[in-house]
Amino acid sequence: MEYSTVFVGMDVHKDTFSVCCYTYEDDKCRFKRTFSSDYKNVLQYIASMHKQYGEKANFVTAYEAGCLGYSLYNQLTAHNVECIIMAPTTMAKTANAGKHKTDRLDSEMIAKCLADRNYHAVHIPTEEDDQVKEYIRMRDDHKLALKKIKQQILAFCLRRGLHYSDPDSKSKPHNWTQKHLKWLRDQASALNGEYKDALEEYLGTFDYLTDKITRLDQKIEEISQKDTYREKVKHLSCFIGVKTVTAMGVLSEVGDFSRFKSAEQFASYLGLVPGENSSGGSRNMLSLTKAGNCHVRRLLIESAQSYARGRIGAKSKELLKRQEGVEPKYVAYADKANERLRRKFYRLTEDGKIRNVAVAAVAHELSCFIWGMMTDHVA
Repeated sequence: MEYSTVFVGMDVHKDTFSVCCYTYEDDKCRFKRTFSSDYKNVLQYIASMHKQYGEKANFVTAYEAGCLGYSLYNQLTAHNVECIIMAPTTMAKTANAGKHKTDRLDSEMIAKCLADRNYHAVHIPTEEDDQVKEYIRMRDDHKLALKKIKQQILAFCLRRGLHYSDPDSKSKPHNWTQKHLKWLRDQASALNGEYKDALEEYLGTFDYLTDKITRLDQKIEEISQKDTYREKVKHLSCFIGVKTVTAMGVLSEVGDFSRFKSAEQFASYLGLVPGENSSGGSRNMLSLTKAGNCHVRRLLIESAQSYARGRIGAKSKELLKRQEGVEPKYVAYADKANERLRRKFYRLTEDGKIRNVAVAAVAHELSCFIWGMMTDHVA
């Protein structure tokens, strides 16, 4: 029998690949194999399968997005093997998938999803976008480490009974200001023995990470001046709470915005839409789905926090500077969004909505405005 298309499902892990073949003609998975995690083994497997399915058979491979990223995809496509990376949350899975699960069963499920088109393919970024994305994620890892060391310093002070106060301020003093940092260094000088060494080591790590993040941000600023990103970053920076690092993070993670047919589809991709559990005449809305790209979702949630303060319609000096030199239609579009989103936050909180719920609602609408900006729907 001559086979037209053979669908190869691959359940991939750090150490092993489990593969199998599925065809419409047989309507079953055959030739299940497990071997070490080397793309050359996949190529050898496909070569051996040509003996089973014929030299004219077209092989299509697929695996779930996971720890391997795009590496296996790039390796296979470089050898002219068609490969698809599936978004796990979009794949149709059997009812008993959670009750009985093995690598070989997973490879069968992937092969059948591939044949039946019950999945959404992961967007493959350009090499330039992928490099920038990895660099920004590395920077975010250092930012997370800085947040952790801050918490450790405050916890140390609390255990030692050291409480920061600012006699010049009538309100509650803020941490991590210049005055607070001076107070911390004074406390380290006043302590004795290992207490002194511990706090000085904490502060040394804090200084190191602070300086490093500043250096990384400068590098991202330089990258943003490339022709690929310059105009897009300037347009996104017209929104409140969106600066260069955030704009570059969104651009490198999303890539081509035109692949989303609507703003709502883009928000859904980010997991910024509510889930739903409805049956019959009842409709029950759930919390955010949190499906899709968690990195962009976090960036927009952080940006949405900026709409929780300030007067409606007001512009800071920093925002005015970011909008300098931008085409008026994009500035007008961003101004409309900024006013609407700030008004929305205040209205929701005045109506009794929890702050986090209001911020999530603002982030959802901000994502829609960003889609409009990037697809030139600014009329």
